[in-house]
Amino acid sequence: MRLVFFTHSVVSDWNHGNAHFQRGVLRALMALGHDAVACEPTDGWSRANLLADQGDAALGRFENDFPDLQVVVYRGRDDIEAALDGADAVIVHEWTDPDLVASLGRLRGSGGRFALLFHDTHHRAVSAPEELAALDLDGYDGVLAFGEVLSETYRRRGWGRDVHTWHEAADTTVFTPRAPVEPRRDLVWVGNWGDGERARELTEFLIEPVRRLGLTATVHGVRYPDGARRALAAAGITYEGWLRNSAVPSAFAAHRATVHVPRRFYADQLPGIPTIRVFEALACGIPLVTAPWRDAEGLFRPGRDYLVAESADRMVATLARLLADRELAESVARCGRETILARHTCHHRAAQLLGILAGMVPAARDPAPAPDREAVA
Repeated sequence: MRLVFFTHSVVSDWNHGNAHFQRGVLRALMALGHDAVACEPTDGWSRANLLADQGDAALGRFENDFPDLQVVVYRGRDDIEAALDGADAVIVHEWTDPDLVASLGRLRGSGGRFALLFHDTHHRAVSAPEELAALDLDGYDGVLAFGEVLSETYRRRGWGRDVHTWHEAADTTVFTPRAPVEPRRDLVWVGNWGDGERARELTEFLIEPVRRLGLTATVHGVRYPDGARRALAAAGITYEGWLRNSAVPSAFAAHRATVHVPRRFYADQLPGIPTIRVFEALACGIPLVTAPWRDAEGLFRPGRDYLVAESADRMVATLARLLADRELAESVARCGRETILARHTCHHRAAQLLGILAGMVPAARDPAPAPDREAVA
């Protein structure tokens, strides 16, 4: 089967966490014997910021880390049509330009011989519903949503059985424990500041616990304003900026624990959707403590796979206990990785996607009129 993914970027993971998952799914599909290709715009926001921040060398690092991935960088209609040639399934990420989202739907509706799925991995269904409502999904065969509560939003919009909950997962070709080393520092957090959606939470569940406990800590990520950097420094936290995703397992290995601080929308309005860093941290076997977050879909075993701190004071106490109790830390790390390997790898998600497509692709490949070239604007 030939699967074509229209992505915001797989080359750049600069403030773009879903690139991690897309890379892993592409690799998993190829390992299962399928042809999988990613298509991304030449001028995407994440890619442009990566080049501005890191220069052209960042592209070379991606090629070294992921030499097996097929990536088409499109500039116009001809590139898009060439990528679609022979496609059995097309998956369109929600960061794709709305005009292209619509034109792919028109192409499918005018005789495109492929199954067409829209892939939503963001909170704007609840934070900016007008943006979601403006998307033209006519012609799409279904929706992939990265949490059940998000799937319900689409079902309320009339998609019914054509919505599938497709959680993110760990790319275990990258995220695996590194050779045993004695961690040099206490705590690491890998995450972006974003638009201040969790500024208060980061202060309460990361910065203050580190300060109160006197921990050695490291933060990696981008878009930290000057005030945030000053707060990190005042707490004794080393800020090291952007870290390419393939280097994160080594960063985990150099620290004794990590934390999960969800964005407010995921904690309050979209329960059951963890950040992808939860999957990746557990896959690497680093003990994790999460700020308040409800595992509404039973993805994990709270208290075994990770520890939960329901308040800022509890985060301080829980981190202190975890760092003082080696046996507890080893148990949490072991159980978390056990759950990832059993349920939450990109191979699991690739198999799920193929199952979803199994009922769509035969119909999509029935004889149909030749697609209208003008459908792709």
